[in-house]
Amino acid sequence: MADVNRGHRPLSPHLQVYRPQINSVTSIFTRITGNALLVASLLIVWWFLAAATGPEYFAVADGVVTSWFGDLVMFGSLWAMWYHLLAGLRHLYWDSGRGFDLATSDKLAYGVIGGSLVLTLVSAIIV
Repeated sequence: MADVNRGHRPLSPHLQVYRPQINSVTSIFTRITGNALLVASLLIVWWFLAAATGPEYFAVADGVVTSWFGDLVMFGSLWAMWYHLLAGLRHLYWDSGRGFDLATSDKLAYGVIGGSLVLTLVSAIIV
């Protein structure tokens, strides 16, 4: 028999009931940073192809990459690179069968966030 109450129940987990945890947020950001790094890589490839094409086309690409928008994209890519690397190391640690308890998992999540911010600032200052 069909479930007659199906239309009256919220989907699980419903957005009004579910509270995102730090681990789910860091997992979502890992996927976002991976895609952002792909877009930044395409921008860099475009810059290299423009350099191989000719000086006029390179001037256009170089103007985009060295503009304030290009600087913002490259700085964001630097953060995304560090974040994605640290999140990957966290997953490698989990693959060893350790760090699954809630306290350790939360510490690792905050470590990925804080570590990526610190490493981004150190890298930006050095370079």
